[in-house]
Amino acid sequence: MAITPGLYLPYRHHDGLLIVSGQLPLVNGKPIFTGAVPGNTSEDQAREAAELCALNILGWVSHACGGDLSRVRSCLRLGGFVVTDADYFNAPAIINAASMVMNELFGEDGAHARVAMGVASLPFNACVEVEAMFTISAGDADA
Repeated sequence: MAITPGLYLPYRHHDGLLIVSGQLPLVNGKPIFTGAVPGNTSEDQAREAAELCALNILGWVSHACGGDLSRVRSCLRLGGFVVTDADYFNAPAIINAASMVMNELFGEDGAHARVAMGVASLPFNACVEVEAMFTISAGDADA
């Protein structure tokens, strides 16, 4: 299954605000874990997927910052979506894995507001999707 581009940008930078579109747990363009949690994908696998989403976010942040992550001033917000079975109510515990990536990488500047919710489906049957918002300082590419 090939992932086709949508009618949106992977990120948008405006006046020091960097918004990164929702990222799926993709490796080589394919989702590594699919289906609902915990029926098709275990909680541990879903946490691994959320961590990969966060790393994919950071890839776009790095791209937007010309490879210089020291330009990140703060992670303002994460939005996390987990495909869940109807009787599963622990999506926040899955998205904690993405939050931990930001907190570990940026320290206090990684503390963020967040939403974490269970949903019926995500693109390409991925089990998790995470989007983010950051503040970044100006760099040479912005001048």
